[in-house]
Amino acid sequence: MKANNSRLRNRHVICMSVQKASASKVAVSPLGLEDASEPPLNLHKPKEPYTATIVSVERLVGPKAPGETCHIVIDHDGNVPYWEGQSYGVIPPGENPKKPGAPHNVRLYSIASTRYGDFFDGKTASLCVRRAVYYDPETGKEDPSKNGICSNFLCNSKPGDKIQVTGPSGKIMLLPEKDPNATHIMIATGTGVAPYRGYLRRMFMESVPSYKFGGLAWLFLGVANTDSLLYDDEFTKYLKDYPDNFRYDIALSREQKNKKGGKMYVQDKIEEYSDEIFKLLDNGAHIYFCGLKGMMPGIQDTLKRVAEERGESWEQKLSQLKKNKQWHVEVY
Repeated sequence: MKANNSRLRNRHVICMSVQKASASKVAVSPLGLEDASEPPLNLHKPKEPYTATIVSVERLVGPKAPGETCHIVIDHDGNVPYWEGQSYGVIPPGENPKKPGAPHNVRLYSIASTRYGDFFDGKTASLCVRRAVYYDPETGKEDPSKNGICSNFLCNSKPGDKIQVTGPSGKIMLLPEKDPNATHIMIATGTGVAPYRGYLRRMFMESVPSYKFGGLAWLFLGVANTDSLLYDDEFTKYLKDYPDNFRYDIALSREQKNKKGGKMYVQDKIEEYSDEIFKLLDNGAHIYFCGLKGMMPGIQDTLKRVAEERGESWEQKLSQLKKNKQWHVEVY
């Protein structure tokens, strides 16, 4: 990656006369990954998973974050291609405690990179994984026997370790690219930011000849505190480089207060900008939700209340958004 960076720096110097946007974008390959008209689906099934290799595991969060979230880069050598917004299945090693002798069930993880991966060569995929740790409610101590098997396997893995991968799967979160000037409103809690990192790298970091984004991408991210922010350096850079095309709003539940004096959740941020969001949706914007399923009731309640204040029926509006394929939800 270091050699790559110095090459990019040199290229940037040569391109100073070219407009900034194109100068700062990274060339990707192989461009043949743009050719298919349909996304790849289930190339590797649970009975015949692909054996990929761990490239790196990096802690993403600061010391004051509750819990640990890791960025994991996996080398699939071009054999498990995918599109932005899809998921990989991972089969952790060992046997299924509910079915002795059988492997563990597949765990799905949204892919956090573009189809070209973090090295821009089409050979890796990245996952954003929160380590699932169980604390006994009576003693307050961690009970390793109840910890998440797959998330701990992934966060503990080392470069060179082998990993069983299935997929790719999913079509609901694919980035609609027919209109490169569309508006995309992306709402995430925690690791739900994964697919949006892929979208945003495609829009603002990579030089893809067939996709030149000129619309608006608006990211709402809800996490506990500043130390829990994920990929914040990337998002902040897009804000600086593309102020007309990117907006970024964060809700920090343990550090910020909403207008009623309670904790600031992502739905409070949505409410703050509800007029604008509703106008954008009326004009065809896509809206995406990704994260823990517990995020949806609060968000739906907020949207319903706002719709009613505007004299609209939320049920009708929602069914229209779904019919127009503007509504994309992936929660777990």
